[in-house]
Amino acid sequence: MLRRTAVQAAQALGLSRRQPWHTLSSGERLVQSSLVQDVGFPSWQRLAGGVRSFKTTGAQHHGGGKVTEGQESITVTYVEGGVDTIVKAPIGASLLEVAHANDVELEGACEGSLACSTCHVIVEDQNMFDSLPEACDDENDMLDLAFALTETSRLGCQVIATKEIDGIRVTIPSATRNFAVDGHKPKPH
Repeated sequence: MLRRTAVQAAQALGLSRRQPWHTLSSGERLVQSSLVQDVGFPSWQRLAGGVRSFKTTGAQHHGGGKVTEGQESITVTYVEGGVDTIVKAPIGASLLEVAHANDVELEGACEGSLACSTCHVIVEDQNMFDSLPEACDDENDMLDLAFALTETSRLGCQVIATKEIDGIRVTIPSATRNFAVDGHKPKPH
């Protein structure tokens, strides 16, 4: 679903994988940045009018968190309510995908599009946390909304399984803040 949505959004803007630039009706030109996303469409930046971008997030693939025969994997431990659930995670899958594929109760209301904080996890080991790539600004913005935020908090959709984090243990907080479900009504400015 997320892959189709990102591709459709890119196509609606007239963006193409083959064309390194696109001209908007306003005459502004978007140029392809060097960061190509999993969905196959690049991020785009405006040449005029300040820096604004079109960016897609990685696609959520059906069954993407399950290890298939012969696939490289790591061990991930999810801790919820004091109970450990140890699973195998395929290299390249997010902790959110792995949790969903293994029936671990990690919400992920936005399906990994960096639009909520419901997949908030707490990395138990500081050294393991330090080995993760630094969180981007969008992730930090969402983490500011997370319940029970700690110094080692991350969003499960942004932590990708790599050999460097083999054996990672993450705690799932006892609650989440899902503004769409919890009845949050934004106040006008």
